[in-house]
Amino acid sequence: MNTRKIEILVGLFVALGVAAFVMLALKVANSGLSGNGETYTLQAKFENIGSLKTRAPIKVGGVVIGRVDGIQIHPQEFVPVVSMSIDKNYECQFSDTSSVSILTSGILGEQYLGISPVIAAESAKQKCLGQEVTSEDSVDLESLFGVETKALKDGDMITDTKSALVLEELIGQFLFNQGSE
Repeated sequence: MNTRKIEILVGLFVALGVAAFVMLALKVANSGLSGNGETYTLQAKFENIGSLKTRAPIKVGGVVIGRVDGIQIHPQEFVPVVSMSIDKNYECQFSDTSSVSILTSGILGEQYLGISPVIAAESAKQKCLGQEVTSEDSVDLESLFGVETKALKDGDMITDTKSALVLEELIGQFLFNQGSE
């Protein structure tokens, strides 16, 4: 009878260990974004994506706001197009003049996308969200300077991009320039 109790306790301990391992694996996988999990998609074209991979984080000021959803080749231009899945809370918040850079964590760390945001004007946010803009709402710096930007929404393309710096290419350029002197 005593061995039976020990076997049951060992079985419960193993089951709890497996459950804890599964919970840890799900937490480490970071399968979702913060919030309710709803996202919107932006795209960006780069000359060189280096070793950027799908599921790489997208950060603004060090805070993860999304993940790389996919990487394809543009059919006419033959350059990489990166699809970004961004938390829905940030839709219509960034201006189309925002830029995206491929950055590296540390010297040889993983690559991620960094957005340098330009916050959209209130009138652009309202247009993006389908709200009517009144004349008193639209008095902002954009209207004063005659430059009108729009807020980024689902399916938009970010045009201001900075490609990855590939360490091997930089070393090659340095050595080539040193050898020619």
